[in-house]
Amino acid sequence: MSETKKFKTETKRLLDLMINSIYTNKEIFLRELISNASDAIDKYHYMSLTDNKLEAKDYEIRITPNKEERTLTISDNGIGMTHDELVDHLGTIAKSGSLEFMKKMEENKDIDIIGQFGVGFYSAFMVAKKVVVKTKSPFDDKAYSFTSEGTDSYKLDEIEKNDTGTEITLYLRDNNSDENYDIYLEQYKLEGLVKKYSDYVRYPIKMMCKRMNPTYDEEGKFKESVETLEDTTLNSMIPLWKKNKSEVKEEDLNSFYKQKFNDYENPLFSMHVNVEGNLTYNALIFIPKKVPYDLYSDQYEKGLQLYTKGVFIMDKCKELIPDYLKFVKGLVDSADLSLNISREILQQNKQLTLISKNIEKKIITELSKTMKNDYDKYKEFFKSYGVYLKYGIYENYGEKKDDLKDLLVYKTVNEEDYISLKTYVNHMKDNQKYIYYASASNKEQVLSMPQLDLLKKKGYDCLILSDGVDEFTMSILNKYEDYELKNINQGDLDILDEDEKKELETKQEDNKDFLEAVKKSLDGKVSDVILSKRLVDSPVCLTSKDGLSFEMQKVLNAIPNGSDAKAEKVLEINPNHELFNALKKAYANNELDDYVDLLYNQALLMEGFPIENPVEFSNKMCKLMISNLK
Repeated sequence: MSETKKFKTETKRLLDLMINSIYTNKEIFLRELISNASDAIDKYHYMSLTDNKLEAKDYEIRITPNKEERTLTISDNGIGMTHDELVDHLGTIAKSGSLEFMKKMEENKDIDIIGQFGVGFYSAFMVAKKVVVKTKSPFDDKAYSFTSEGTDSYKLDEIEKNDTGTEITLYLRDNNSDENYDIYLEQYKLEGLVKKYSDYVRYPIKMMCKRMNPTYDEEGKFKESVETLEDTTLNSMIPLWKKNKSEVKEEDLNSFYKQKFNDYENPLFSMHVNVEGNLTYNALIFIPKKVPYDLYSDQYEKGLQLYTKGVFIMDKCKELIPDYLKFVKGLVDSADLSLNISREILQQNKQLTLISKNIEKKIITELSKTMKNDYDKYKEFFKSYGVYLKYGIYENYGEKKDDLKDLLVYKTVNEEDYISLKTYVNHMKDNQKYIYYASASNKEQVLSMPQLDLLKKKGYDCLILSDGVDEFTMSILNKYEDYELKNINQGDLDILDEDEKKELETKQEDNKDFLEAVKKSLDGKVSDVILSKRLVDSPVCLTSKDGLSFEMQKVLNAIPNGSDAKAEKVLEINPNHELFNALKKAYANNELDDYVDLLYNQALLMEGFPIENPVEFSNKMCKLMISNLK
């Protein structure tokens, strides 16, 4: 019997859509056909549990390339199809037998059907000019073939086939300048595609493979390598992440990470996550020991690998990890994700959002636990990736600050090691009101800052901020516990006692005209000139008003195409330094301008700002030296 039938839908248009639009990557055709074969075996196995007519089998999926005929065959010993099922499932695009079967069996949680749309079969036409399907169902005495060239009709024939199951043969398209279809007949390519997309399909995927095996003489010495054909299983079948945690050793996780992510070092952190509930998924999460070489580049792509039911879907699913954890590697496998028709894009981001939030919490919990139990390991992590936690606090107006603030650690003036904000608070002096910080590359630079004078005198500690994002992070945190965070180079440090404050206020008033003259001399360069509440030994310093700090100004101005941000400068003069009296004498002699200009430029240098006019500065220094040496 032979019959030619028309497809039940506007097949030509839909096939064009399948081939040219729905799938963006041609190589996934093999993933889809293997997934369909796995579905067919699942159905047979499930039915065999309740139907005595169906005998148990050693299930397998087989790939057979034929270079002479330019064909590729994918076969399975699953359920097969009857005549009507062939017409219903292959003759009607997007009618899914798998979906119908899954609905019928929805009460059984063990069955795991990959296909949901009934379109995966048609992906074969991306690489094939003709597809022949030979199939036999245990519920039909006859076997049938389905032949289509992807046009508006297909042909059905009765055939001889003894074993139940399905065999799909792809007659590859002709090669052209844009595409070499013969690549899908090469052993290395097929092995690679199975490993990439279908490594964790639960049934063995087999292929006859050429292998070079050594031979030895009678004395056991190597003789030569001989090519042999071996029936090889290409896939691993059982994913590491689906095993019970008790079965998985750290060596297993380390080995998996190095192989999967091409690293020669063990990861710094490994996390095995199994979640069951409304949204069930498994995950393996890793933090590399060595910072990825391109982590700081614009080309770096974050994301975790995504699987559904063991089938690879996407290499870097960015929705699974927040930006501040971009350095995290790993994978997620869930049967509950809503994929679109091509399995390439997710339909409901809320599912990914739930998984992402849960993974984020588990990473934070693991870091917190390590910080408590293995501080040396945590410091190693923080030196490599701490800056990203700081970005995490700063991003989204501090949405994550309560989750991340206790993971911050800093070097300080009084402590030799990194300490947390909690440790800083525990070590504060009894009368200390604030947590103080300063931006610098190292401890020596902070110790040389004139703004630190009074803190050193009081014995107060000071956090050393060495990353560009630090002050932005501090501005978002604003407080830790009940203590406000204060930049020693900004605003009022509020350290003086009441008597000291009153004395300084009196001096400020008594020297009002002098200070106004200094301010006028620096017109446009500073917003104010005041007597300092923070200097002890140093004569002068520059500070900024509340808001934009000097460090923030430097960071913002270093950004390409950034705005010309400017902090409001305040010149602070130490009223107890002998220079103060010298300046007042110059003021009385109408010689203030040059001295003030030199003083201002010295303050700029101490803050790491460039001198506005180096030549003029040098000339004034020479003039002053000559006048004093006469």
